[in-house]
Amino acid sequence: MPDNFSRLTRPPGNRAATGIVHLGLGAFYRAHGAIYITEAMEKSGGDWGIIGVSLVRPDQRDLLAPQGFAYTAVELGPDGETPRVITVINDVLVARENPDAVLTAMSAPTTRIVSLTVTEKGYCHEPATGRLNAGHADIVHDLEHPDAPRSAIGFLTRALQRRRDAGLRPFTVLCCDNLPENGKVVRGVVLDFARLVDPDLADWIAAEGAFPSTMVDRIVPATKPEDVERLAQKTGTLDLSPVMHEPFRQWVVEDRFVDGARPDLGAVGVQLVENVTPFEHMKLRCLNGTHSSLAYLGYLAGHETISDTVADPVFAAFCKQVWAREIVPGLAPPEGVDLSAYTAALFVRYSNPAIRHRTWQIAMDGSQKLPQRILSTIGENLGAGRPIASLSLAVAAWMRYVGAVDEKGESIDVRDPLAARLKSLSETATTPADKVAALLSVGDIFPPALATNETFRQTLVSAYQGLIERGARRMAEEACR
Repeated sequence: MPDNFSRLTRPPGNRAATGIVHLGLGAFYRAHGAIYITEAMEKSGGDWGIIGVSLVRPDQRDLLAPQGFAYTAVELGPDGETPRVITVINDVLVARENPDAVLTAMSAPTTRIVSLTVTEKGYCHEPATGRLNAGHADIVHDLEHPDAPRSAIGFLTRALQRRRDAGLRPFTVLCCDNLPENGKVVRGVVLDFARLVDPDLADWIAAEGAFPSTMVDRIVPATKPEDVERLAQKTGTLDLSPVMHEPFRQWVVEDRFVDGARPDLGAVGVQLVENVTPFEHMKLRCLNGTHSSLAYLGYLAGHETISDTVADPVFAAFCKQVWAREIVPGLAPPEGVDLSAYTAALFVRYSNPAIRHRTWQIAMDGSQKLPQRILSTIGENLGAGRPIASLSLAVAAWMRYVGAVDEKGESIDVRDPLAARLKSLSETATTPADKVAALLSVGDIFPPALATNETFRQTLVSAYQGLIERGARRMAEEACR
């Protein structure tokens, strides 16, 4: 780590008052939403400064605080890197250290939006149904300790309750995670939780609150130590928490905010729409669906990143035929969008050699991602008589991946909230058919109608057997025939 550079500090200038509290201040939001908010205030003004919240660990706070919460966003283009210092964050709170400080910030009259990027697993819901998992350990805790919540859902509900009791309007809840109809899902989970606390509170949230759905898109690879060193060499300043991102970005937001209070997002390229669902389905299935497919198959085949994976002609062909045969035919594109052009542009983004997006990183939390990224497409294709072989191969690759042993017999560091359970199910079973059956029994992931579909089951068994006998690359090659 470089030690001969001065530390990045917040440049002098006016600091916008806080209007947004963001739960889950990770790299994606700092490379996406925070930049849009910065540009909206530059364009049209307004007090939309951000207080970030780390729900569990203090790492982000500890890195950003010495820098005045400023950080560098680095655009990774094919022709070079473009850094930009972002100063929209006013503070970072750590929920486990001081939950009351977080609730106080969310309950402040000046806070008009609470946004979230807590990943799919952060909503304490059942991915197969979208409903609150009332038995989740954090939900059980939050019901017993309302003033010291742990979950994002507990914080949202308790802060809304404080606002109601103080006679304040609710804040808008703006989910920025990759969930289909994410606003609707979060609204449902919050209302489920609120009904367990106080049915009148649930009624107030349902009547007065706003949960617009959104679609977010930007590839943000994990920042590595060599990125920090390279940026210091380039700028002469040490930033210990920069974010790396591709040039492309997109944010589609349903324009439903409490009392219309929001930054001037439309002025900086955010698409404000009545219904985000067509954009959401397009992105979740075309981008996230193939991203996950390439991650599991590419990892098993020995590829470190997505750009490495699609540089392999076998996986390039596999990706393109999945779009053409199994994903695009079931999509209703947003008005004015050419899906062929959209997927061609996605492939160019995947191929950007400056984006070192690791297959292992994308493979995390597959139990939470598969239902909306891949399984929903498979279910619809089965009903419509469309092919499912390639997406089923991706599911079989996930099944092999969560067994925690790769094609060379090396251990896989599986990061997933169900990792131990999935590994145990895989190890207990012996034959490919038994392993598939065991994993299909996980109702948190596979809805009954899909888990019991014989065509899907047999396709998975055949794919899993092929992965064992011939390997991921050969199976991807065969899928293209």
